[in-house]
Amino acid sequence: MFRRINSSFLHNRGHLYSLIICLIGLGLFVIYSNGSFLHFSSSAWGWITAMAGAAVILTVFTFQLPPQGNGLSLDSSVYLACIFIFGLPFTLMVLLLSSLVLLFLEWGSTVWWKHINNFAVYCIMVASASSAFTALGGVQGPLLSSRLEAYVSAMAVYFILNTLLIGFYYYVVFHKNLYNTLKGMLTDTILAYACTLVLSLVLTILLYHNHMVGLGLFLCLSILISYSFRRLFSMYRDIEERSNRDPRTGLFNHSYFEHALEEEMGSSKISGTALSLAMIDIDDFKKYNDHFGHLKGDGLIVFLAELLKRETKNTNIIVSRYGGEEFTLLMPGYDAAAARNFIESLRKTLNHSRFEGSEIFPQGCLAFSAGIAAYQPDVHFKSELVDHADQALYYAKKQGKNLVHTYGSQSLQERDVDFSQDVRDIEQQLNLFMYKDLETFKHSKRVFRYAMDISELLNLDTLSKRQFTLGALIHDIGKLEIPWGILNKKDKLSLEEWEMVKWHVIWGKEMALTNEKFRDLAPYIELHHERYDGKGYPYGFKGEEIPRLCRMLTIIDSFDAMTTERPYQPTKSFKEAIVELRACAGSQFDPELTELFIRYIERKEVCGSETAI
Repeated sequence: MFRRINSSFLHNRGHLYSLIICLIGLGLFVIYSNGSFLHFSSSAWGWITAMAGAAVILTVFTFQLPPQGNGLSLDSSVYLACIFIFGLPFTLMVLLLSSLVLLFLEWGSTVWWKHINNFAVYCIMVASASSAFTALGGVQGPLLSSRLEAYVSAMAVYFILNTLLIGFYYYVVFHKNLYNTLKGMLTDTILAYACTLVLSLVLTILLYHNHMVGLGLFLCLSILISYSFRRLFSMYRDIEERSNRDPRTGLFNHSYFEHALEEEMGSSKISGTALSLAMIDIDDFKKYNDHFGHLKGDGLIVFLAELLKRETKNTNIIVSRYGGEEFTLLMPGYDAAAARNFIESLRKTLNHSRFEGSEIFPQGCLAFSAGIAAYQPDVHFKSELVDHADQALYYAKKQGKNLVHTYGSQSLQERDVDFSQDVRDIEQQLNLFMYKDLETFKHSKRVFRYAMDISELLNLDTLSKRQFTLGALIHDIGKLEIPWGILNKKDKLSLEEWEMVKWHVIWGKEMALTNEKFRDLAPYIELHHERYDGKGYPYGFKGEEIPRLCRMLTIIDSFDAMTTERPYQPTKSFKEAIVELRACAGSQFDPELTELFIRYIERKEVCGSETAI
C-alpha cells in the first residue's frame, strides 16, 4: 500500500505528518490485536459486527453543537464502551470493521489515505485510553462506581490525544500558534467530550444488563439526540443569520461587519494575504429623499443593495450596510489596486442603471463616492482601517463626488495640505501645559521641530508629513490627565506613580479620537513608547508591528528627553545621547532609523546647531 506513495507526498509537511501518524497507529494495531481475530468465537464476531454497525450509524448521524458548530459524533461512545466491557483487542476489531465499511460507503468522496489516517488516529486514542483504564484499576465488565477514576482517565486520555493530534496537524501545516490552537479546541469541544463520556457509561450499563436490546435502545436514544440537535442547530443558525442581517436590504449589518473585519484582519496578519476595505456612500441621497420622500429613498437603498449582491455573488467579498446610505465591502485577497478596479466597475455599473427619479441628481444618474483602504501589518485596530477608508471617502466627496479614492494613493497624497491651522489648534491645547508642566510644553515643541527636519530627510509625502509632524507635536497630550504633583515631582517616581504616567498614551489617544480632524494622529500618541524588541508599552508591539514613523518618533522623543534637563534622570550631551542611542539600537530603537537620526544630529552638530531648540 505505502509503496505507491510518491516523493511529492513526502515533501508535503501535512502528508508527512499523516504518514508518521499512520505508521504509529498501524503499529499499535498490529501489536495489541496480536492476531486475536483468529481466536474470537462466532458469538464474539456477532458482537463485533453489531458494535461496528452501531459506530457506522452514529458516524452517519453526526450533528453540530451551537454556537461554534463543532461536530459531535457519538461513535467514540461505542469504542469507549467496548474498552470498558470487552477489552482492547475486541475494540480494535470493531474499529477496523467500521473503518472498512466507511471506506466503502465514502469511496470516491474521500481519498483512501485520509481513511487510513483516521483509522490510525483512532487506534492511537483507543490503545492509550485502554492503557490508562487498566493502569488505574479498571476491570472489563460491569460499571464499577468504585473505579470511576479509571473511566474518567480513559476518556481524558482519549480526548486529550484527539486534541493534540489535530492541533499538531494545524501547527505543522498552517504554522498556527500551537498553544492558542489547542486552547481554542479544548474550549470549543469540552462539552462534546463530556457528553461522549456520559453516553459511553450509559452504553456500558445498557450493554452489560440488556445486551442487544440495550444496544438498540442506545442507538434509538442517540439518533433522537442527533435529530434534536440538528433541529436546534438549524434554529440557532436561522436566528443568528437574522441577527446578522439588515432587515431592509438583506445585507450583513454593522454589527456583523465589525466582527468580520476583526476576523479578516487577524487572518490577513497571520497568512500575509491582501485585504482591502471599501466604504461607499450614495451621492446626494438627502436631495433625493427630500424630493421623493423616505419611502422612495428606502427603495433606492434596496436597489443599490441588490446591485451589490449581484455583482459580488461569485466573490468572497463581504457586503454590509454600514448605516443610512453607506455600505462597506470587506475584500479578502484584494490589494488596493484590485479593490479600486472592482469598485470602479461597480460605480460605472450604477451610473448606467435606470432608477425612477435619477434625473434629479447633479450627475444626471445614480452615483456613489467610495474610499478604499488596504490593510497593512502596522494597522493593529479595526478602527484604524475604517478611519482610513472613511478619510478616503471624505476626500472623494470633496473632489466632486462620483469618484473612488484610495487612502495613501498618489492623488490623495499630493494635495496641497496647509496644516498651519492644525498646528495652531494643537498648540492651543498644549498651552494648558504652560501652567501645569512647562517642560512638557517645551519638549513637545522641540520634538515637533525635529520631526519637521526628519520629514524632509525621509522625503515624506505631504499627507505623511502632516501626520508625523502633528503626531510629534501632540504625542504627550495625554499628560494633561496626570496630576500636577506627579508631573513636577523632583524625586524619582514611585512604582504607582510611574504606572499612572504610562497611562498618558491611552488618555492621549482617547482625546485625539474625539476630534475628527486629529483621529489619524492617534497611533503616534498611543505607540510612541513601544520598543523595537517588544518590551515597551502599552501593547508590547515588536519590530515592524510598530508603524515606521512611530518608531522614528520614539527615537526623537527619547533623544530629546536625554538631552533636556529632567527631574528624574541626568542630562546628557548630544555626544553622550548618540552613544546611548547606538547602545539601544536593536532593543529599544529601530537600528536603521537610529543611524539615520544620528547622521542628522551629527550634521547639525557640525553646523553648530547643538543649541537648545
